Amino acid sequence: MRTWHIVLALLVAAGLAAVPWLHNDVLIQFGINALLLATLAQSWNILGGFTGYVSFGNSVFYGLGTYGTAIAMVQYNLPFGVGLAIGALAAMLCAALVGLPILRLRGPYFAIATLGLNGAMAALISNLPLAGSNNGLVLPLTRNDALFYELAVALLVACTATVWWIASSRYGTALVAIREDEDAAGSMGVNATLYKVSALVLSSLFTAIAGGIHAYWSTFVDPASAFDTTLNVRMVIMCVFGGPGTVFGPVIGSFILSIIYELLASKISTAAVLLFGIVIVVAVIFIPKGLADWLAHARTSNWRYFLRNIRENRL
Repeated sequence: MRTWHIVLALLVAAGLAAVPWLHNDVLIQFGINALLLATLAQSWNILGGFTGYVSFGNSVFYGLGTYGTAIAMVQYNLPFGVGLAIGALAAMLCAALVGLPILRLRGPYFAIATLGLNGAMAALISNLPLAGSNNGLVLPLTRNDALFYELAVALLVACTATVWWIASSRYGTALVAIREDEDAAGSMGVNATLYKVSALVLSSLFTAIAGGIHAYWSTFVDPASAFDTTLNVRMVIMCVFGGPGTVFGPVIGSFILSIIYELLASKISTAAVLLFGIVIVVAVIFIPKGLADWLAHARTSNWRYFLRNIRENRL
């Protein structure tokens, strides 16, 4: 990564951190959602972008982070920070335990297994009295939106810094080797299972913390919202739109799509989801490798770049 990329990233992070000084409640609330979604997309990128394993189970870790925080605060009167730590540890333990068997699967079989895991965990939590069963849990009320905003900024910066380290390290090279040809990587001495499980555990850490922050901010959790499969779909879409396997692509993609969705929702209401889907379809057709790849080929004629993508995908 070039030096000016790092400087620009630091300036953007400082600008985001300064938003609460504007005292615009609507902007701060939108920012919390956008920042947490960007963190989720970046977290998914650690496994899905670098190893090529499309996971629909990250919403499990989000839900465990949500409920870990909520149960600690509501049932045991523990501080918010302790609840975050408990939720993160629960998610990482779950990732390590389920990662060993399901990461031996590949392609659609892995995706289906992770999707089933999400449904199983939601059913388990909905029948657990400690978690409030289907009724959910109500957390202590707090109105300090600026605090949650700054926490969301810090989490996104930490997650992006981790992805930057992955992209520039031998660890990341091993993950990319698995994505390109797992059998060839294994023959070169790469312990694919160990690398994949560690990537899933690292991904679960940031996902769970994002869930815990959102739980305390919204002050209510239930199984339907905590283990929402559509949230995982949004992670995938935002990461793929921005550029999987890149450092800043998922963040840029998530911010752009969050802004588009918000604008459409405010103007067209119920048709926003439909138009949002059209935007995604068009983007996947013309820039299937994400915005990061398009920007990397900025010197190439846009029409040539788009036509080449259409031909390569036989559209």
